[in-house]
Amino acid sequence: AVPLVESGGDSVQTGGSLTLSCAFASRNTLEHRCLAWFRQSPGKEREGVAAIYTSGGDAWYAAAVKGRFTISTDAAKTTLSLQMNNLKPEDTGVYYCAHFLRGDWASGAFCHARLKKENTSWGQGTQVTVSA
Repeated sequence: AVPLVESGGDSVQTGGSLTLSCAFASRNTLEHRCLAWFRQSPGKEREGVAAIYTSGGDAWYAAAVKGRFTISTDAAKTTLSLQMNNLKPEDTGVYYCAHFLRGDWASGAFCHARLKKENTSWGQGTQVTVSA
């Protein structure tokens, strides 16, 4: 799959907020796709953060971010966002988004599981650093 382009990473203090974005470089539609945010911290495996099916699916969140992060797409369905509030030092890492095309409805949990298992196309990611 063509990788998405991530942006919006920055350095913030504990308790701060950031909004990450990803999109195709061509700005093509993200409709009918499973999409997910992953992150990787130094010395750790890449882990799923949030996932969604863009054509009507519910969202899935990792337990560590539930209630603090929100995954969404814009009205035009060309940009995926991750609103991150109340950031903690353990949220530090490189954040990536991943996708695959899917014609049928899917839950966010399904999207995350499939991407975690099968995705091999990753963009450059965007760095998030949260200082204490």
